[in-house]
Amino acid sequence: MQWETVIGLEVHVQLATASKLFSSARNQFGDTPNSNACAIDLGFPGTLPVVNKEAVRMAAKLGLALNAEVAPISHFDRKNYFYPDLPKGYQVTQAERPIFSGGIVEFEVNGVENQIKLHHAHLEEDAGKSIHGITPGFSGIDLNRAGTPLLEIVTEPDFRTAEQASAFLKKLHTLVQYLEISDGNMAEGSLRCDANVSVRPVGQKEFGTRTEIKNLNSFRFIEQAIEYEVARHIHVLESGGQLVQETRLYDPDKNETRSMRSKEDANDYRYFPEPDLLPVIVEQALIDELKATMPELDNQKKKRYVNELGLSDYDASLLTTDVAIAHYFEAVLATAGNDQAKAAANWIQTELLGGLKKRELKLSKNPDETPVKPVQLANLIKQINEDVISNKIGKGIFDTLMDSPREEDNAVDLIIDEKGLRQNSNTDELKGFVDEVINANQNQVEAYLAAPVEKRQKMTGFFIGQLMKKTQGKANPKVLNQLLAEKLQSLEG
Repeated sequence: MQWETVIGLEVHVQLATASKLFSSARNQFGDTPNSNACAIDLGFPGTLPVVNKEAVRMAAKLGLALNAEVAPISHFDRKNYFYPDLPKGYQVTQAERPIFSGGIVEFEVNGVENQIKLHHAHLEEDAGKSIHGITPGFSGIDLNRAGTPLLEIVTEPDFRTAEQASAFLKKLHTLVQYLEISDGNMAEGSLRCDANVSVRPVGQKEFGTRTEIKNLNSFRFIEQAIEYEVARHIHVLESGGQLVQETRLYDPDKNETRSMRSKEDANDYRYFPEPDLLPVIVEQALIDELKATMPELDNQKKKRYVNELGLSDYDASLLTTDVAIAHYFEAVLATAGNDQAKAAANWIQTELLGGLKKRELKLSKNPDETPVKPVQLANLIKQINEDVISNKIGKGIFDTLMDSPREEDNAVDLIIDEKGLRQNSNTDELKGFVDEVINANQNQVEAYLAAPVEKRQKMTGFFIGQLMKKTQGKANPKVLNQLLAEKLQSLEG
């Protein structure tokens, strides 16, 4: 039997507000456990929550970027369930009237354009975190995360492959960083995903029994977990078994999912309107302001890089996938000029990103905090273009700056002078070196002159190698090649 996979995602984006969703407690990852949990987050009697306006702004900003309908009035509700890291015994969320509805996310998979429709997105507070293994036989609870503002984005069940789901999440990860509403750090839980998975016979309209895979926090794990779960569903059904609606966890070490609990339905949570919070009103003035101040997003940048800078789709895609790369690239062009876009793209893709990966470093969102500052790379490109140094020497200077960053904007010039790296373009001096190499290698000269024209180009590599040794790599390759060609041509007569 042929099976069709049906996948829907619930993506939790932790909003980058200074404080929590309903209190003034600090919203910061990595602080001492339980140091950022105040009485409001813990639900102490007599406390009253107040909605964080910045969280509402951030949610509306994403809604507008996705062409969704931002609700002029939305409400908060209580979702009741018991879990050790939920100190109030309920979660404040939005059930009936979320912050925005609809919207579309566009992304590519293997060069094919995909569109996924969103059902809605709602604001809610996060729970705390259970920590195991500190004391044998006991679990600890860190409530720093309790009350952290989340935006849960719920898609329609429009995915048909795990690869689509992963690509969608990468696109969303890029978008929230461009909008500066979340750092998107999946390792820290700033962006995590639940996947609802089912299968059905090809051609059947009704959905199959679904299972939910909770808390997937890497693009690779999302693909692996979904692929495993799809295979499990098909195996159970083809073996004559029955699937049960449940929540499962993915174990990346064993590459398998395991049952966590039976899947609840909405009525199990006993939703009711949050009595301590007024409706959230998003005025048109705020919508107009957000539209007017919307930053240039990745798709727009990619189109501009192709149309205005002449870059290929491949280069433009790589430069815009990460907002930090785009910022660095544009900072280089601010000094080097747009006519150096291709050169800058090449250096960033190979030397910069490769060098950072080799040294286990990450590109900072502030370009000037990168080991090689943008102005320094721009100057390096300039010195190569002007034949002050060779491309090979330029790469050496780049590595020097990667290992030993310098603050001076003219660091490249200083290193060139300190190490005596300027290319030798003195024609008379280089002619002397050419004569020395020709006179010392008569056998190779005779072989060159006797060879067919189509083979001579390759044979000149020997002479160039000898010349570079004599000049300690400082000779201008263009000048050297020209002088060598003239000398060899003169010997043919």
